Amino acid sequence: MEKQGRRYSGRGNYFEDFHVGDEIITAGRTITESDVVAFAGLSGDYNQIHTDAHFSTATPYGQRVAHGLLGLAIASGLAMRTGFLEGTVLAFREIDAWKFIKPVFIGDTLCAQLLVTETKAVPRAGGGLIGIEVQVKNQAGETVMKGTWSALVLSKEQAKTDRE
Repeated sequence: MEKQGRRYSGRGNYFEDFHVGDEIITAGRTITESDVVAFAGLSGDYNQIHTDAHFSTATPYGQRVAHGLLGLAIASGLAMRTGFLEGTVLAFREIDAWKFIKPVFIGDTLCAQLLVTETKAVPRAGGGLIGIEVQVKNQAGETVMKGTWSALVLSKEQAKTDRE
């Protein structure tokens, strides 16, 4: 993802702090076997491509593949770890046009590149909507999944009113 604007380093940004072109890059996180096993248990998805090492050797990937939704969940967690919406996010509203492009394997390290693509005030909700283009990349810099997220974020004025 090309740099399009300023980068965030702050925590708990309000709606007014976001501008189209702003970029947030997360830390990385390595996918472990424990992650895959725990996600299989949580989701009930015990598909052999995820859970059976022997079976997986005969697939086109030659090894187990992490659940696509596990990668999406980890990307969301990485985004929240940055703190840019800490205490200010009102709702995670939408995932749109999400594509799983390449497999994620046990041992891959993922990071997320987030680009603000839209800001829209929603005063009746106490803030505004931000659109975020998301690219999840592996340790080789390959995009493994991408799409857009939207979140409703608290406005400074609403925060001020809430404190009074």
